[in-house]
Amino acid sequence: MSALQYPAQPQRVAVVGTSGSGKTTLAQRLARHLGVPHVELDALNWGPNWTPAPQEDFRKAASQALAGEAWVTDGNYHAVRDIVWSRADTVVWLDYSLGVVMARVTWRTIRRTVTRQELWSGNRERFREAFFGRESIIWWAFSTYGRRKREYPLLFDRSEYAHLDIVRLHSPRAARLWMETLPGGAETGPQAQETG
Repeated sequence: MSALQYPAQPQRVAVVGTSGSGKTTLAQRLARHLGVPHVELDALNWGPNWTPAPQEDFRKAASQALAGEAWVTDGNYHAVRDIVWSRADTVVWLDYSLGVVMARVTWRTIRRTVTRQELWSGNRERFREAFFGRESIIWWAFSTYGRRKREYPLLFDRSEYAHLDIVRLHSPRAARLWMETLPGGAETGPQAQETG
């Protein structure tokens, strides 16, 4: 991608990347840093017993949650991408290496299963399903990694998303450094588009 400039102050940010890369964690930190609401798309999509919301309901919930002037959201949902990206001014892509992603998703899954952490609508990850089930999040992260790498650059080139500032981050360190460039961080001012 070409070296563009970061927006001086992003207002509506969508964080994307392979499952387990750290989208929600970064989105929460970024929302606190900017002083804006955090909207977690997983929370809008998942009902009790891991039942996904009907697409129409999911789209309506996303539209309502992202109607404000400023927010940070995270998720890769194709069903609401047009809503999210058309309203966003910035997309942050966590384009980390496969090794980093797999280490993160594995550690996160172990932590969630051991602590019985409640996620959305009372759902919890269970060890057997998380690691060995047909819907294993570990397998999902691995199997979708290459697709995301191919898909996002093509999406960013589409005319309907030409208004977006794309921040492509190649490592957790790059993400930390980028956060420091935002107003209120250690440094301010425009920086090169690709980092890390």
